Amino acid sequence: MARSSERSHWDKFWERERDLSEIYDNDDRIRIEVRKRLDLKGKITLEVGAATARDSVALAEDGALPVALDYSHAALKLAKEAALAKNETLLLVCGDANELPFKENTFDLVFHQGVMEHFRNTDPMTDECVRITKPGGNLLVDVPQTCHVYTAIKKIMIALNAWFAGWETQYTEKQLCNYLSEHGVEPWSVYGKYFAPSLAYRMTREILMKVKITLPMRPVIIPPVHRLRTKIRQAVEQSWLGPKTAVVIGVFARKPEKM
Repeated sequence: MARSSERSHWDKFWERERDLSEIYDNDDRIRIEVRKRLDLKGKITLEVGAATARDSVALAEDGALPVALDYSHAALKLAKEAALAKNETLLLVCGDANELPFKENTFDLVFHQGVMEHFRNTDPMTDECVRITKPGGNLLVDVPQTCHVYTAIKKIMIALNAWFAGWETQYTEKQLCNYLSEHGVEPWSVYGKYFAPSLAYRMTREILMKVKITLPMRPVIIPPVHRLRTKIRQAVEQSWLGPKTAVVIGVFARKPEKM
């Protein structure tokens, strides 16, 4: 029987007795990358598969009017707490990404991060995201990138039935752009991001936490070396190599004015 990513995996993940601040986020990359390209002040956004909705809360701080959807009640509870902590207004919806409960042409930006890779059949969700995006609006898809050691480790853990999400896939830049084009939107900007701290450090930290040893989440041992590594990482991310070698990639795709 083929493995899949089920609601039970996510309920179990988000119901863990663990402080949200102890779970690595995405380093605010959605807000950072959106800021570079779009002005969302007063614009309506939808985060699909929002989990803790930290990205939607961040966009709210930039003036967006965010809606966050997830099918896990445990995740939505954490999302509510995250919004309250920032004193931001956030509309939370429990729903299915394959049957989004919104009218067509509703949102200026629809985005999902760390979501599409968990669907074996991605077409219904993508078609729904395109349907509810306004003409001239944008769809942002952020997924794991194929050519990285993260993929190899993930595949081994999936084979051992030890992957936290049950199952997951990945995409190259070309695959993701072609896929979105096939679904009627026009890719126009791509980014790639590496983990900071590194994947090796994150894995070591997770393993040690199981034996009650907690390392700092973001260690800075030698500040000059840390700053140099950060500059090098950012330079590679912003070059043509970034989307081809980073851990994750994101593609902005615009919905044509007429479809």
